[in-house]
Amino acid sequence: MSATPPPSTAAPWAGGPVTERAHCVLAPNPGPMTLDGTNTWVLLEPGSTKAVVVDPGPLDEAHLAAVLDHVASRGARVALTILTHGHHDHAESAPRFAALTGAPVRALGRRQDDLRDGSVVTTGGLELRVVATPGHTADSLSFALPADHALLTGDTVLGRGTTVVAHPDGELEAYLASLERIRALTGDGSVAAILPGHGPVVPDAAAMVAFYRTHRAERLDQVRDALGDGAATEDDPVEGVLRRVYADVPEEVWPAARMSIRAQLDFLGVTRGAEPGGVSAPGA
Repeated sequence: MSATPPPSTAAPWAGGPVTERAHCVLAPNPGPMTLDGTNTWVLLEPGSTKAVVVDPGPLDEAHLAAVLDHVASRGARVALTILTHGHHDHAESAPRFAALTGAPVRALGRRQDDLRDGSVVTTGGLELRVVATPGHTADSLSFALPADHALLTGDTVLGRGTTVVAHPDGELEAYLASLERIRALTGDGSVAAILPGHGPVVPDAAAMVAFYRTHRAERLDQVRDALGDGAATEDDPVEGVLRRVYADVPEEVWPAARMSIRAQLDFLGVTRGAEPGGVSAPGA
């Protein structure tokens, strides 16, 4: 029996206020790989004048101006920018945004002030807890917002569909472990809702994570079946699996599907070749 995703917002996602502390400014970069566009999250503790911005998005001056206008409309300024991961649709504008705001940019890295698993970020009374969730990319982070029982997941969990494991930077074993980590957060009540990097807010985090875990298990079974059906003996097993398993996926997201297939083959010990990193895509 196939996994069925939990119902999502019926209307097109346009961003806006989501929780008491979180507001989404939607970037104007919709497409098959980005859904409605990149979600730039403005986080602000009630009564504070210091905002945290998560993923300023692509280098689009009008979008950055819209983010700054929203922050200013709430009587605040950007005090910190943080990144869920380094893909361009999330992080390309970070240097420009830092120049516009004078605020530091923090992400996973090796410098002393970079973010690490378990780090606690406090700005203007707002508290965020860093949760390492590698798999989509090696540098993928999620951010727990305890006061709102929410988790900002970047591309690890999307608001609709599923995400790509962006081989070779992304890795399936790590991704499955990250899903298990998020499942544990939903199981103990720490996280009720997901604020994704693309698509609408997920009000039932536990149901979405269960769908993701089932989907991954089913895909692996399908890949195993395809290998048993002869894909492993073809000149390019990636293309063989693509034709057998991903025939219902639109061709415009086949590049993302190929990355996920390479990650699956690597997980199963039969990968050949590699492809540079990419961005999220539904159905991969």
